Amino acid sequence: MDLKSLSFAVAEVANERGISQQKIFEVIEEAIASAYKKEYGRKKQKIIAKLDVKNGDLKFWQVRQVVSPEMLLSDEDMEALKEKRAKSDEIIEENGKVRFNSERHILIDEAKILEPTIKAGEEIMLPLESKENFGRIAAQTAKQVILQKIKEVEKEEAFKEFKDKEGEVVSGIVQRIEPGAVFLDIGRTSAVLPRKEQIYNEQYRPGQRIKLFILEAEQTSKGPQILVSRIYPKLVSKLFELEVPEIGAKQLEIKSIAREPGLRSKVAVAALEDGIDPIGALVGQRGTRILAVINELAGEKIDVIEWNEKPEKFIANALSPAKVLEIRAMPKNKAIAIIQDDQLSLAIGKEGQNVRLAAKLTGWKIDIKSVSQVEQEMKEGKMPEAETDEEIIEAGNLSVGEETAEIAKPKKPRKKVAAKKTATDEEATTE
Repeated sequence: MDLKSLSFAVAEVANERGISQQKIFEVIEEAIASAYKKEYGRKKQKIIAKLDVKNGDLKFWQVRQVVSPEMLLSDEDMEALKEKRAKSDEIIEENGKVRFNSERHILIDEAKILEPTIKAGEEIMLPLESKENFGRIAAQTAKQVILQKIKEVEKEEAFKEFKDKEGEVVSGIVQRIEPGAVFLDIGRTSAVLPRKEQIYNEQYRPGQRIKLFILEAEQTSKGPQILVSRIYPKLVSKLFELEVPEIGAKQLEIKSIAREPGLRSKVAVAALEDGIDPIGALVGQRGTRILAVINELAGEKIDVIEWNEKPEKFIANALSPAKVLEIRAMPKNKAIAIIQDDQLSLAIGKEGQNVRLAAKLTGWKIDIKSVSQVEQEMKEGKMPEAETDEEIIEAGNLSVGEETAEIAKPKKPRKKVAAKKTATDEEATTE
């Protein structure tokens, strides 16, 4: 065998397809063994080939399992199995015993003549003649099998790679666009972006490079199928991880995300170390970091919110850009947010978007009430009381930097007190 040419070809294939040279040589050995069996072997034989990569020598062995009489099915056993299988639709096991086949098995006494220390259940390798005229037909067969095997290995390697990347972000190039899906090149294989996982107002074009969240890698008869998304909430946090080194350094943590893809997202972030400005870190100098994420998401607006372990503080921050006067925590994760009349539409947002995202972000059902609404309900005795005195918190004391919040139980809403500033449309996005 022309080892020099083979080694060169193997190295080239390994570099092009990202497969180890050792794996390719294993595939070559399997292919050559298959060609040898087809040319010279017999049915039921198990043949292996070994290629010496140092000198190009090629050797063949027949592999047979060593069996003892106790491991074999007797004639009576065979008849009993036939009867059971004839009477039942279920699979009837052979109780660990085997049907002797001279091409696959060898009796223990015969095997010990060849290898004295061998035991029943082990395999013995019997050398086969290395045919000098392995021949053009066999070589062609080997070539065809090698190409097929390499494709199979390539598909398996690609599947393993992207199975490990589930939940991660990859970059893809749009290949083709169909009514129900967009197909993208993501390196060693293609990915499918179904319509339901696309940003509703995003336009795609061949050759366009976009970031994708890997939902699932599945092995199919046609090879690996990689399902990706542009709307999954974690795509936002993964994009911030690429732009904000403080997240990777465990100085910051994104606590939660609420997203309406293509329109707006709210991102709650907390500092894990003193001296770190969580909002400033995500926004970046002159908004460079957040703008990079916005541009990647087709202009989707992003509000960065400072997370707080106290629900009242967190809810007030989440309703940004509206300024909250007061939060009243109610039973069953419900809260009333009291807002100045001129801030009501801002708190609710267009078609309820702002309060809807705030509710998703915090996990609380939020009822927005204006000062005039509260005054009217109090006159009518309809305003519900909070569970405890401690659950009515002034929005002016909702800043994360303070250790405690002032506790009060007002008979009517207080005058407007500015809540802590958060990154909103004015800081983080452009309207």
